Amino acid sequence: MIKESLPPVNGTLIWYYTICPRQAWLMARQMTPDENDDNVVLGRFLHEKAYSRDRHEVQVGHIKIDLVRGPRGEVVIGEIKKSSHARESARLQLKYYLYILKKNYGLNLNGVLLFPLEKEKEEVTLDAAGIEEVERAIEGVRAVAGLPLPPPPVKTKWCRPCAYAEYCWA
Repeated sequence: MIKESLPPVNGTLIWYYTICPRQAWLMARQMTPDENDDNVVLGRFLHEKAYSRDRHEVQVGHIKIDLVRGPRGEVVIGEIKKSSHARESARLQLKYYLYILKKNYGLNLNGVLLFPLEKEKEEVTLDAAGIEEVERAIEGVRAVAGLPLPPPPVKTKWCRPCAYAEYCWA
């Protein structure tokens, strides 16, 4: 039997894992969500158009940071989300980026969650508890991604707007 090679853990997998482990399993196998889903289209638009003065889509190793800004000589990384409904997942995704930048590159940076439609932002820092939370999430993603079959679908509040709904409920 050929062992399947899975991609490294990244921020998107952390995000999906905290929303729905089944989504993380699908994404780890490059099974992309419906690219024409209204939520996906709106998210893509916001990533491209919001905060136009900042640098967008900055690739650092295996992670892709939504936004980098540098007010008053300080570098801050940002994560753009269309809604604050999944704030905890977004916060963990941003902490993951801060963790990778610190662990792999020695950079101690701060982050900001940005919700342009709500005109809201939240500053995020990485402390010892955040490091532990990120490390647990990384292990969780690896465990789920390593399963031979996806976890069974579980109906949650996230199912209705999910771009993966057809994978679970068709």
